[in-house]
Amino acid sequence: MNLDKLNPTQRQAVLDTDGPMMILAGAGSGKTRTLVSRIQYLLEEKGVGPYQVLAVTFSNKAAREMRERLSVQTKIDIGALQVTTFHAFCAKVLRTEAQYLGLSRNFTIYDDSETQSIIKSLMAKRGMNQKEISPYSIAAFIDGLKNLGFYYGRERGEDVERFIQTDEHLFSLFQEYETELFKSNAIDFGGLLTGTLQLFKKFPEVLKKYQQKFKYILVDEYQDTNRVQFELVEMLSAHTRNICVVGDEDQSIYSWRGADIRNILDFEKVFPEAKLVKLEQNYRSSKKIITAASAVIANNQARKGKNMWTENQEGDPILLVECRDDKAEADFVASEIRSLLKKGASLKDMAVFYRNNSQSRTIEDALRREKFPYRVVAGIKFYERKEIKDMLSYMRVVINPKDSLALTRIINTPARGVGATSLRKLEDEAVRLNLSLFEIIEKIVDDPVDYKHLSLSGKVMSALKQLVGLIQEVKILEDHQEKPSICYEKLLHESGYFDVLRADKTYEGAARLENLEELANAIKQYEDSEEKPSIVLFLESVTLDTTTEEGDPLDQISLMTVHGSKGLEYNYVFLVGIEDNIFPSYRSLEQGATALEEERRLFYVAMTRAMKNLYIVFAQGRLMWGSLKFNGPSQFIHEIPEIYIEKKFIQTGPKNSANRVTFDEFDQTSDYGDDSSEIKVYQSKPSSVKRDLTAYQSGEKIRHGLYGDGLVLDSEGYGQDEKVTIQFRDGVRKKFMVKFAPLQKL
Repeated sequence: MNLDKLNPTQRQAVLDTDGPMMILAGAGSGKTRTLVSRIQYLLEEKGVGPYQVLAVTFSNKAAREMRERLSVQTKIDIGALQVTTFHAFCAKVLRTEAQYLGLSRNFTIYDDSETQSIIKSLMAKRGMNQKEISPYSIAAFIDGLKNLGFYYGRERGEDVERFIQTDEHLFSLFQEYETELFKSNAIDFGGLLTGTLQLFKKFPEVLKKYQQKFKYILVDEYQDTNRVQFELVEMLSAHTRNICVVGDEDQSIYSWRGADIRNILDFEKVFPEAKLVKLEQNYRSSKKIITAASAVIANNQARKGKNMWTENQEGDPILLVECRDDKAEADFVASEIRSLLKKGASLKDMAVFYRNNSQSRTIEDALRREKFPYRVVAGIKFYERKEIKDMLSYMRVVINPKDSLALTRIINTPARGVGATSLRKLEDEAVRLNLSLFEIIEKIVDDPVDYKHLSLSGKVMSALKQLVGLIQEVKILEDHQEKPSICYEKLLHESGYFDVLRADKTYEGAARLENLEELANAIKQYEDSEEKPSIVLFLESVTLDTTTEEGDPLDQISLMTVHGSKGLEYNYVFLVGIEDNIFPSYRSLEQGATALEEERRLFYVAMTRAMKNLYIVFAQGRLMWGSLKFNGPSQFIHEIPEIYIEKKFIQTGPKNSANRVTFDEFDQTSDYGDDSSEIKVYQSKPSSVKRDLTAYQSGEKIRHGLYGDGLVLDSEGYGQDEKVTIQFRDGVRKKFMVKFAPLQKL
């Protein structure tokens, strides 16, 4: 085996094979090469059998790539070598030992959709409203418990107690959920880990068998392990103590997925005899980039500490770009890409990183205008995201009720009880009478007696009536040339779509809300550019602008969240939206030091993806829910030593459109920071007038532009958030947001 390609520290990590070892592998330090070489050394030089080695990582792709590299590098048949993921390893163990847990070997592994079905069934039995708490939030609670290593019947430790306190009322639901799984001879993804942990704890003879089988255990991306994974590797390695973990505490960025940085910080407490090897030479970035990134991450307290260095060239300074607004930010990125192309760079060597998925919209718009082909890595292009297509479909039905494709998409989105059977009845009736789907629904709502033969339930009839009413109301607003942004917000709120997403407390739910916020911004920006804005023209602009020139499929700009960039590298990296309340996120600023340190690690990851040139871009003002917000540059920018920075200011639009505030004038106590601290993901457009009392009182007589005269039954909220419940003369009760409804007091 040839070790000449390894540096001295990497060779130490490969050759010192016995006993516990932690390899702290900094960004771009050759981690995978070192890990593969260590396994190769065990097989070729130490004579360890492939069946005696267990190597675990976090994705099937990473496991596959590691196995492929080993098969190329070593002459030994690695057929029996287990290079696998935690979940795949645990599934294999449980298939073999299922009888110990009262399962049969052919147990089913439930995916997310099947998990959701069980949760929804349990919620229905309890009468729980999905608009108040989302099934996804309950699934996240259950997954969080399992990430901590908790299984039904295990004593609740401090971590579990602390976690349960946030949603104590859900704990009994977790118990019912686990009972349902057991009855079905099934396990979910988290249960693969906790089931194996339970097996090892309750049946020492089973644990001993696996301890004796695996002489050497290696764990890749160790900083991303959760507590149950930590317990599993600790138990498996207890016999030989030959455990080698490879990771970087400075790149621990997945706490929201259960990763626990304590696993890497406390490794030496569990294994006091462990050897610590630090891979500190960076092979990826220029000296200025890696030194600047190191200066930023040095501000974290929760770290083991590394001094990253490189023999690469000094390189260009980091370009810190201040833009007047988010449109100027996107235009700068597109302009700089064109400049780089003229200098001979390739699109495939460029990447744009953002903190949140919703930020891709302005960048995508700018790239499409320039006809630059791009791909959204580990994500979906903005106008192809489900929630965006859903709301665009609502708008399409308003302007074209005969668009049955759009209507079919929204008729049960969010869920209203109009299932496939009811929809098929409606479609068949529309075909029979040669009407569009919306036309037949209107007729059924207007005269239900004539359509009794369809046997539609009361729930379906009520849902159809509400949907038709909403579309007709927004159509009236559109006919009266109301702004598309007002029509959009009415559709978003009164359809129930917003409330359903707000009830979903998961990371994904918040991201979907942010995307809908960004769609509101897109509509607002469109309005500002048109003399007579309309829904028709906005939809036309979106449809005509969602294609780019086809070129070499490999020669595309890469767009992604910073989380999605981990493990990748590009010659030219643009970090956009680097402002307080965005990066770091407002959530991390609210949650305190621990959350802020993870945001700083995320920023460090972003910086260290760049090989040649790094652009850090922020906007003075950014459109959020139709209002201009002034966040100020990220505090992380102030942590970069000025000697590594070159500053640039980009100004677009009318000179009086915003006050000129330079980077140097911002500081951590700026009024801009105070103003933006009020931003919340879940808020709608802020109210310009705040009233202490509701505008409509119970018992008042009113007239609605569509439904006629009625009586106010109830009113809640105030100002633009006021909602009023009205009973009309025909007995129909409806609830409206006051700011959207055409109401007149009588």
